[in-house]
Amino acid sequence: MLRKAVRSYGGILANPAAVLQAARAMGSAASAFGGIPRETADTVVIGAGVVGIAVARELALKGREVLVVEAASTFGTGTSSRNSEVIHAGIYYPSKSLKASLCVKGRELLYRYCCDREIPHKKIGKLIVATSVAEIPMLEHLLRCGKENGVEDLKMMEEFQAMQMEPELQCVKALLSPSSGIVDSHLLMLSLVGEAESYKTTFSYNSAVIGGHLEDSLLHLHITESEDLKNVAKDAQLSPQFVLTPRLVINSAGLSAIPLAKRFDGFNKEILPAAYYSRGCYFTLSKTKIPPFSHLIYPIPEDGGLGVHVTLDLNGLVKFGPDVEWIECVDDISCFTNRFDYSVRLDRSDKFYPEIRKYFPNLRDGSLEPGYSGIRPKLCGRGMPSMDFVIQGEDIHGVPGLVNLLGIESPGLTSSLAIAQYIASKYSK
Repeated sequence: MLRKAVRSYGGILANPAAVLQAARAMGSAASAFGGIPRETADTVVIGAGVVGIAVARELALKGREVLVVEAASTFGTGTSSRNSEVIHAGIYYPSKSLKASLCVKGRELLYRYCCDREIPHKKIGKLIVATSVAEIPMLEHLLRCGKENGVEDLKMMEEFQAMQMEPELQCVKALLSPSSGIVDSHLLMLSLVGEAESYKTTFSYNSAVIGGHLEDSLLHLHITESEDLKNVAKDAQLSPQFVLTPRLVINSAGLSAIPLAKRFDGFNKEILPAAYYSRGCYFTLSKTKIPPFSHLIYPIPEDGGLGVHVTLDLNGLVKFGPDVEWIECVDDISCFTNRFDYSVRLDRSDKFYPEIRKYFPNLRDGSLEPGYSGIRPKLCGRGMPSMDFVIQGEDIHGVPGLVNLLGIESPGLTSSLAIAQYIASKYSK
């Protein structure tokens, strides 16, 4: 798949025999990999999640020749398609953080993009609720934080005001965010892919970047067919089938971004943050014809997440989630191949009912059905303070032409277009 993509991209891959002959002709550099085919490229984006796609599109718009390398069979199969599909306002994040600035800017860019291209979305608003007097100070903190971040339309509401808006809601106070909304993430990504391709971006699916090495001040990427990783043991040594040398590399590999960066030989591993993973499950509301809420309903944030909240999709389906389940001992191969357990057990709903009933007391027994789950790439573990997005360029790690995007979890979807502009402003040429 990768060879076809690079041929389309404009490389020398006319046929495998020619590639092998050309690689052998490279002499000592190629012989270090036993005659493995090698090729050069202008820009490689690793990962076809929503952020990787957005970055590829933006760089292509700025005139770069872009190749997107994705281990899965299509785009957006990981975290990008396993989330709440919420457009966040920018409330939760410390002022002057990347999450705050990129979320606020990304929200406006995303609404404008969806309007211009008629991508299904809806600005339905969000209520963050305090269900006890003890939670009111946190609600007031979120109000201050949101205003510092430039979210100007926030409004604190008393109990009766919130319950006038949502009769099924139970709370003592609520924070209204009118600019929060929902989006069809798949159609968003499909649009971004189409535009990227129209500017000659090439997508190579089923192609896994498994490492790399520094040589002549450039990062050389080690790539193999994803199919060959299916039965590989977790601790196996990986050998590339192909070596690709770009002028610019955007490591937007999501769940595998940090494990991959650790496999770049010659790269300073000490500057990489630790990688943590949490699984979040969603349940859908059944046995009801009319949704109990018309807004997003969020509790006070919890350790590792924003709490089990209510989201609505564009078809009116009511979803509750995600919860937080920390995953230990995640190996590199599982990250490269997205070899995670995404099943949702029905008995996990036993923990959902009491949490949801704090703000939705009329939730009936037996009305929750297993939905889906997602894995979040995190830079903080259990009981640790939340971390900002990490965007590492040459000024941080010293490797020319390498940008690591690390810990891009929520609000990654909302921030995707802003992250793309941020990268392109520095590396468009």
